[in-house]
Amino acid sequence: MKTYVQLTGLILLLLTISQYPLMAQRIATNLNIVFIGNSITHGVLLSDPSSQAPPAKAAAYLERQSGIGRVSFSNQGVSGFTTVDFLPSTGTAFNKVAAAAKGYMADETAVLIFSIILGTNDSAIQGPNGSPVSPENYRKNLEAIANKLLTDYPRCRVIFHYPTWYSPNTYNGAIYLQAGLDRLQTYFPEIDALVKDYHKTYPGQVSVGDKQAFSYFKKHYLTDLQGEEGWQGVFYLHPNRQGAAVLGEFWGKAIYKAVR
Repeated sequence: MKTYVQLTGLILLLLTISQYPLMAQRIATNLNIVFIGNSITHGVLLSDPSSQAPPAKAAAYLERQSGIGRVSFSNQGVSGFTTVDFLPSTGTAFNKVAAAAKGYMADETAVLIFSIILGTNDSAIQGPNGSPVSPENYRKNLEAIANKLLTDYPRCRVIFHYPTWYSPNTYNGAIYLQAGLDRLQTYFPEIDALVKDYHKTYPGQVSVGDKQAFSYFKKHYLTDLQGEEGWQGVFYLHPNRQGAAVLGEFWGKAIYKAVR
């Protein structure tokens, strides 16, 4: 009888141990995301940015993924803003980012993520604050922003997405044109190099996010970007409702890869 009881106990123990991997898989990762960006992030020209802008679509995508639990987010996209506007030393924009992050600090059950996509306005020939921003200064500005975030929120993750495509005749209140579009693409290797450097000092905390949206919108601008009247004809810069959903999913996939 004693041997039977011992054998039964051993079987139960082995069954319990065998369930540990499955139990671990059921522990969902909660996310608190602060989206930093410009008018594209904000969702300008969309009828309801709170539900239609890329951050909302990224959050919705993430909530549907295996292993992800609750997703909360703050959309800190500001029309016309550059990396210069978001510098910690500049004040206002970064302070709003900090306020949003502070609201998440008490939540120890979630991963705090800063999703950053800036560069469109930096690349302009004239108009936005600090433009045109050289590739070297673009990197320095991103580094200054990330350093402050990593210092103030030591357990956070920082994700840099490539800026998206715009038509080479883009000219509204600011002047972009072909020179701006060319400059925009010089920012891509700066993001890659910066993240590579962070791998040495903050391993696993800083990553390159989406790289696909630029090519996607270059190909699908007629269906996914909004045509706007400009000084050189109809230009394409801001996603329409369909394009915002696509962009949000690109971001969501990149964030999911970074946290899983």
